[in-house]
Formats: sequence, C-alpha cells, structure tokens
Amino acid sequence: MGRSPLGSAVVNVPSNLTAPVTGAVGRFFSGAGLLLRGLGLYVRSPGLMLLGVVPALLSGAIFVAAFATLVYFVDDLSALVTPFADDWSTTARSLVRVIAGLAFLGLGGLLGVLTFTAVTLVIGDPFYEKISEKVEERYGGTPGAVEVPFWSSLRRSLVDSLRLVAISVLIGIPLFVAGFIPVVGQTVVPVIGAAVGGWFLVLELVGAPFYRRGMRLPHRRALLKADRPTALGFGVAVFVCFLIPLGAVLIMPAAVAGAALLTRRALGQPIDEPRRSRGGPVDEPRRVPGGPHEER
Repeated sequence: MGRSPLGSAVVNVPSNLTAPVTGAVGRFFSGAGLLLRGLGLYVRSPGLMLLGVVPALLSGAIFVAAFATLVYFVDDLSALVTPFADDWSTTARSLVRVIAGLAFLGLGGLLGVLTFTAVTLVIGDPFYEKISEKVEERYGGTPGAVEVPFWSSLRRSLVDSLRLVAISVLIGIPLFVAGFIPVVGQTVVPVIGAAVGGWFLVLELVGAPFYRRGMRLPHRRALLKADRPTALGFGVAVFVCFLIPLGAVLIMPAAVAGAALLTRRALGQPIDEPRRSRGGPVDEPRRVPGGPHEER
C-alpha cells in the first residue's frame, strides 16, 4: 500500500491502484472513455443536461469575444515583444513574429480554456451540481454526503477556481516563453500545454462531487494523483474538445457528468451500474484525513 502526502491531505492508496508503468497508456484511454460515458448520459437525459448548456453559452460568448480580440491584436503584441527584430531582414522579422503570434495564441487558448471552465462552473453551479448528483444517483448515490449551503459552496468553488487559475498562469508563462523555440515550440510545447491544461481542468470539474463529500482542493488533488494517467486521460480529452469551436459549450454538461464518474472511480465507488447492482464486489473507498470518511 502506497502513501501520497500533500499538506494535510494524505491518501492511502490500495495496492490494486498502484498499476505498473506499462499500464499507464491503458489507464489514460480509460480516463478518456469516461468523457464518452458522460456523453452517453447526456444523450439519455437531454432535458437535464441541456440546462448545463445555458451557463456555458453565457460564458462562451464572453470568451469567444475575448479570443477574437486577441487574434485581432496579435500582430501588434508580437511586434511589442520582439523589438530586437526591428532591424532584421523582412523574412527573419516575419518568421520570429509569426512564432511570437503562435505563442500568444497558444497561451491565450490554454488560459482561455481553464478560465472558461472556472467561470462557467461558478455561473452554472446550481445546474452542474444537479447534473452531478443525478449521475451519482444512477450508480448508488453519494456515501457520506455533506449538505453544503449554496453560498458556501459558491464561495469555496470561486476560491479554489481562482487558485487553480493563478497556478495555471504561473505555469503558462514558461510555456509561452518556450513557444518561441523553433520546431519545439510548435510541437512539444502544445502537447505539454494540453497535459497541463487537462490536469487543471480535471481539478476544476471534480470540485462539485468532492464538495458533496466534504473534501476540498488538497483532497481531490491528492486522490487524483494516485491514478494520474486516468485523470490526465479524462482531462486531455476534455481539453481537446474545448478547443473545437463550440466544443466547450456542447461538451461542458457531459464533462461534468464524466467528472462525477471519475470521482467515484478515484474513491473506489461503483461506476458500473449493471454489474454492481447484481451484487458485484465494491472496493473499499480510500480514507482521506480531514474528509467525511475519516474515523475520529
């Protein structure tokens, strides 16, 4: 049994979840599959899921306008950060400023996806909370659920979202600088950006089901680290979908549903309704000091 500390949140990880490195790819695609399952729930419950599109449409309109503004001024921004190229030949100056422009757009896309998710979750908190609850009810409910007042939940969600966005900005700056490196900045850096963005998206999206269990950001970060490939698979799949035009608006409710499944999986709770409902074994949930399952 492995132990993964993070501040006051310590997670005892069952041995069956400390899979060998060779299984990381399979777990990555298994995590991506949770988004597909979320989409399946979306199709089966369109009335409920469509409620989640409303806040996504509102924040989506804001972020589309913001990104369009960035695209409009990207040439000016590129010239602003590359004054050293003013005296270069036309070809060399154009090349370095195209690279700078791509770096700006990449950073804008990364931060846009993350802040879109944070803002949308805050705006649509009641809708997404209901979606998350309904998904968990299909698979046995939420053991140890804690009743959290709306304003308290909103405040915690806002504080944690701001914290995640701040961290993502700190990480995004080095990625922005690396974007100036020829070839590497246009190939390797976007992959790293997708992985980083996917990880922060996961931490955002699982907020509601963890709050219902009385768990805050340190708890969910520690638990997801115990099976990082699965969490990254889900997060990267959501991140890529969010980059597609209108993808963030249409996928957001399904991402919330998939995040509820990911949370249950991270806590060792059933996510296979038919098999578990016939008396299949259910793994004992992991214990998180400070969480509702901790013995006192």
